[in-house]
Amino acid sequence: MQGSDKGISGELAGEGLVIGIVRARFNDAITSRLAETCLAELVALGVLSRDIKHVSVPGALEVPVALKALADSGDYDALVALGCIIRGETYHFELVANESGAGVTRVALTTPIPIANAILTVENEAQAWARAEDKGRDAARVAVEMANLLEDLS
Repeated sequence: MQGSDKGISGELAGEGLVIGIVRARFNDAITSRLAETCLAELVALGVLSRDIKHVSVPGALEVPVALKALADSGDYDALVALGCIIRGETYHFELVANESGAGVTRVALTTPIPIANAILTVENEAQAWARAEDKGRDAARVAVEMANLLEDLS
């Protein structure tokens, strides 16, 4: 359309949305902070506390499994993946980071439910703490925006 820059984008209005959060407990203090800021932002955007289901799993590799179960239930408008993978001295970091990310993406592409991925992959704990609040908040905003966008597109 010539002369038109009007596009479709999701709104940051959470009223009426049901959101599922899957949090990895590994690096618990950091992932708890991610969850706290995510939950607070969802409520600030209008999602009712009773419409947020927060489940935890042992680590980042288990996050996609729980996301898939929540997605398959058909009860959610959007999902959020929270976790923290800190580089260590072995190849394990790459394995967990790559496979958890690929797993989240596979679930997102094979279900009609948007997934906000806030699994941190960082070099050290200081980097994780520096990102935890912003990424938790960002994940909430992405989940709400994408839920509304996909509703508008359907």
